[in-house]
Amino acid sequence: MRTIICLTAALALGAWSGQAGAKAAKSAPFQINETSWAYVDHGKKAHETIDADGNYIENAVSGKHIDHGTAVMKGHKACFTSAMTKEGEVCWTTPRSALAIGHSFVTKSDKGRKLKVTRIAYVKLEMPK
Repeated sequence: MRTIICLTAALALGAWSGQAGAKAAKSAPFQINETSWAYVDHGKKAHETIDADGNYIENAVSGKHIDHGTAVMKGHKACFTSAMTKEGEVCWTTPRSALAIGHSFVTKSDKGRKLKVTRIAYVKLEMPK
């Protein structure tokens, strides 16, 4: 009898932890490191990659380098600081949870600019030489 009670308790605990794990995975905080994105920026189709260290590179789909700098999450905003301009840090809204490859959302900058971005498979980009 004790074995049945212990087994039942273990199964119930396993089922509960599985549900908790699934809920945690669904609501995992948005993360930008090691992600790549596609969007249209000022009329140019662009791709951007943020590496594991929080460095970003933005290139036109044609291959032309557009921008690079650092990116960091601050709450539910992705904040970018360009190494090429004097604009300073610009922060953009993000979804409340992770976004799957192929999914899109509209982000809004602190300056009111809107941009539709689509997550694409991670592509490691390198600085132009």
